[in-house]
Amino acid sequence: MRALRVGGDALLVEVSSGEQAQALHAELLRRRAEGSLSVREIVPAARTVLLDGLTDPARLASELTAAEVPPAPPRAREVVELPVRYDGPDLADVAAHWGVRPEEVARIHADTEFTVAFCGFAPGFGYLTGLPAHYDVPRRDTPRTAVPAGSVALAGQYTGVYPRSSPGGWQLIGTTDAVLWDHARVPAALLAPGTRVRFVPAEVPGTRVRFVPAEVPRTPVRFVPSDVTGRS
Repeated sequence: MRALRVGGDALLVEVSSGEQAQALHAELLRRRAEGSLSVREIVPAARTVLLDGLTDPARLASELTAAEVPPAPPRAREVVELPVRYDGPDLADVAAHWGVRPEEVARIHADTEFTVAFCGFAPGFGYLTGLPAHYDVPRRDTPRTAVPAGSVALAGQYTGVYPRSSPGGWQLIGTTDAVLWDHARVPAALLAPGTRVRFVPAEVPGTRVRFVPAEVPRTPVRFVPSDVTGRS
């Protein structure tokens, strides 16, 4: 680990992988909850964790850099199931990149359990990991000026859902009606770092998000395509 001072009361801790960042984030949250760490904000990213509002950043920097990255945290017990229609305009392009049929992209994606590695870009936008590395996809050569809210998208190793309409260069494979960010809800964000997520095929618009205990066995996904080419 490497700890860099940021201003007078913050640290940016660098690690070597996303998995280590998730493990460190979970450990720092645990320490704050038990009262052994005084910090205002703990913000994970791809390979860093930012700690803001520290009373003694120099001491913590020395402590962290002398320690090993903690082991992976226990998995969250609850799984958030997001209904998705695999109707995205880039579904065929992703299928060609993977070397499979479009309906196979939907099956692979829906059979994968994801974890929110970190959040950013826009309020409510989570960067979800879980797909094997050979399913990484490049961003579009030409970003769209407006991606519709609820678009389920891929870029690199990540899956994400656009919480609102915005420019974007990710590959769009589907659509969900889930509300990712609602300032009237507590918490406002549906997804937070560490959340386990599954995408469940739903042909009918308006299917609701479900929060499922992890102990409940999951019914295997059987994807029956209705319009696998998606909207243009």
